[in-house]
Amino acid sequence: MLREVTATRYVKPLTTGGSVPGIVEADDLGTYVVKFTGSAQGRKALVAEVIVGELARALGLRFPELVLVHFDPALAAHEPHQEVRALLDASHGLNLGMDWLPGAKDFTPEIAETCRVDPVEAGRIVWLDALTTNVDRTVHSSNLLVWPTFGTAPPRLWLIDHGAALIFHHRWDGADPEKAYDFRHHALGRYAPDVRAADAELAPRVTRELLHEVTARVPDAWLAGEPGFATPDAVREAYVGHLAARVRASAAWLPTDFPTRQELAAEEARRAARTRQGRPDWLKRVPDLHGKPAAEQDWSVHLG
Repeated sequence: MLREVTATRYVKPLTTGGSVPGIVEADDLGTYVVKFTGSAQGRKALVAEVIVGELARALGLRFPELVLVHFDPALAAHEPHQEVRALLDASHGLNLGMDWLPGAKDFTPEIAETCRVDPVEAGRIVWLDALTTNVDRTVHSSNLLVWPTFGTAPPRLWLIDHGAALIFHHRWDGADPEKAYDFRHHALGRYAPDVRAADAELAPRVTRELLHEVTARVPDAWLAGEPGFATPDAVREAYVGHLAARVRASAAWLPTDFPTRQELAAEEARRAARTRQGRPDWLKRVPDLHGKPAAEQDWSVHLG
C-alpha cells in the first residue's frame, strides 16, 4: 500500500488541468500535488495514476512519489472559488498526492528545442505509454516535467499525470490487449525513441507478480462497485490479466517508424485546411485583431 499522510494546509488550486488538483502540505512536512476523488474525471483516473505511476517507478523511470492523503475540506474554508470549494467538499477522506517538485518546468515544445533526450530513455517512456495506452503525452500536452531547474544537478525528465491511461478500463468488454497505439504526436517522437530496445529490456520485467504488487497499492474504495466485478480484488485481477496479455502481444502494438517533423507538419496543415474549409465564408475573412498569426501559420513550430 502507498504511504499515508494527513493534509495540514491547503495552499492553492492548480487550474491548468481539467481535474483542478491542489497544492497541499501534510503532517510529514512534505508538499504534494493532490488529485481529489471529487473531480469530474472520477476515481478511475486515480486508479490509472497509481497503477501507471508505480509501474513506471518499478521500471526505473523517474516519477514523483505517490502518497494517499487524508483531506478535510475544512482546511480550504478560505478558498474563494465556488466550483473549487464544491470539488473539495466532495473529496473528504482519502485522495491521491504526488510529491511536489519545486521549480519544475513543463516540457513544452519551446523547451524541447534545447533539451536533449537520449533515444533509449525516450524509447522507455514511449514503450510504457504504449503498454498502458496513455493518450495524453503529446507534443501539445507532454505531461513531462524538467527538474531540477536550479543548482548543480543536471535537469532530467520526470513523468506525471497518467489519469488518461488504461483507457480499456472504461469499457472492459471491449478491452483488446493487441490494440494499436497512436504514437504519431507523442511528445518524444522527435528523439528517435528506441522502442525495440525498450521492449527487449522492459517486457521481461513486467511480470504478473509485479503487476499484482502495483495493483495492490490501489485502495479498495477506488475499485469497489465496478460493474461486472464482485470484489476489488477481482478488478485488480482484471488489470493484471489485461496488462500481462498486452506485454505478451507487444509485437502487435510496438510503435515504430515515427513520422518526421516534416510529415507531422504536413498532417497538421491538412487538418488546418479541413477546419478552414468547414467554416462559413464570413469567418474565413475575419481579420486578426490581436496581433497573432493567421490560421495559415506554420504549425511546425509547435511540433518540435
